[in-house]
Amino acid sequence: MSSSAKKTSQIQTVDPVWEAVRAGAQQILDAEPPLANLVLSTILNYDSFEDALAHRLATRLGHEDVSADIIRQTLVEVLRDNPVIGEAARADLAATMERDPACHRAVEPLLFFKGYQAIQTHRFAHAMFRAGRRDFALYLQSRSSQVFQVDINPAVPMGRGIMLDHGTGLVIGETAVVGDNVSMLQNVTLGGTGKSDQDRHPKIGNGVLIGAGAKVLGNIVVGDCSRIGAGSVVLKEVPPRTTVAGVPAKVIGEAGCAQPALIMDQMVLVHDTNG
Repeated sequence: MSSSAKKTSQIQTVDPVWEAVRAGAQQILDAEPPLANLVLSTILNYDSFEDALAHRLATRLGHEDVSADIIRQTLVEVLRDNPVIGEAARADLAATMERDPACHRAVEPLLFFKGYQAIQTHRFAHAMFRAGRRDFALYLQSRSSQVFQVDINPAVPMGRGIMLDHGTGLVIGETAVVGDNVSMLQNVTLGGTGKSDQDRHPKIGNGVLIGAGAKVLGNIVVGDCSRIGAGSVVLKEVPPRTTVAGVPAKVIGEAGCAQPALIMDQMVLVHDTNG
């Protein structure tokens, strides 16, 4: 192999996200020896981000019904057929680091943040659902609901760069769609209305910020780069680049910035409602 080919191969194998995760794990190992087994068995004993992700999720999701080892083996198989899961997981991790001021190292979402772990569990469940493995997908949904308090139907397609802040109480129904670079806080519901089995859940555009406790109900479109105020009940379509708030929600102004989901400015929502 020529020197230029070797250099190209080395560049292709560099994974800055994985290196950042490993560096954070080493910091924990040095600072907190009692957590040595956690960081070694979850991160430092693995050669790739994907293997570490599969192990961490399996450890959290394992149960006497289906062991952690069986779940891990299954997730590794799914990753082999769907490498985009690893790519999306990296984008979600970067989103969490960029938007969550409580996140200081790349290792933290993978080890500790249940919102991040719930999103990744859903990505595996969605891939299995699409592959016809409905029952295993539903099992992962059920375990995610029990362990992380996040309930996302495995049929839901989700974009990249998703951030669930806390995640507790999040519910997303079967026919919902979530775009890229969306941020959602705790107790958000993307729900349906009535008992129809047709398309009945919201379609969330790119760059949307959904505040804590907001309910978005029905087959409505939430436009790109819009904001939904905390505690709002949204029953009508939301125009792009606007802020809505209230019960029922009404347009109260512009979004305030190009991509509200990236800024995570909750105070602007309060100021808008008083303005």
